[in-house]
Amino acid sequence: MRMEHTPGQLLSAMRAKNPLVQNITNFVAMNIAANVMLAAGASPAMVHTKEEAGEFARIAAALTINIGTLSPDFLAGMKEAAKAAGEAGKPWVLDPVAHFATAYRRAAVAELVEFRPAVIRGNASEIMALLGERSSGQGVDSGDSVTAAEGAATALAGRNACVVAVTGEVDFVTDGRRSVRIAGGSALMPRVTALGCSLTCLVGAFAAAGPQDVFGATVAALAMFAVAGEEAAVEAKGPGSFSPLFLDRLAALTPEMLDAKARVVAA
Repeated sequence: MRMEHTPGQLLSAMRAKNPLVQNITNFVAMNIAANVMLAAGASPAMVHTKEEAGEFARIAAALTINIGTLSPDFLAGMKEAAKAAGEAGKPWVLDPVAHFATAYRRAAVAELVEFRPAVIRGNASEIMALLGERSSGQGVDSGDSVTAAEGAATALAGRNACVVAVTGEVDFVTDGRRSVRIAGGSALMPRVTALGCSLTCLVGAFAAAGPQDVFGATVAALAMFAVAGEEAAVEAKGPGSFSPLFLDRLAALTPEMLDAKARVVAA
């Protein structure tokens, strides 16, 4: 399958734009997510309160929403921002963290989906549950394989006219018509808190640089993460040393290197 743009082309475009991305993410993720975006070449802003979230979403080039540490105040800001992003024609990304765990989280995600995200990124259990299928997730951890969620992801993408990314050992990205798998990364990545949340923010940065090719932008973000993770793991002695090495690899990755090392295949 031929992509409209290569991951390297989209990385080059993202860095040239240095997009301002509004990230309404969880307390655990704010620091690492901001560092990931800065290392990759984007400009993060963690603006979340209702009083300014909507106004800021009109200024930012893209928005990402992560419900990890959900609260009424956070949810109010999320809804204002998602509404404003849609009205301004800005792409936004939804990360429905453990949305199946409680009735409050399920209701919150149902409300947010109505604002039509351009991308939904989650683990296999989150994506399966979002379509209404039975999943084996426990808290924020997936109990299902990416392969098991591919059908649900394709159906969810078609139903919501968006891109769906299922991340795991081998990632899966689909817009309901086209699908790819992305290999790479490291087994150390799930042992560093909030890297998945950071990936959601990075998807927003790539979407900001390529709003006409959100599918390609999502693939490029996941490919960049996979390549940087694989390279960082070569020198890492554990999760503690992996984290700074990962940031270094993100910063050092060139568009040419990304195109040469990304393992993206049609599904």
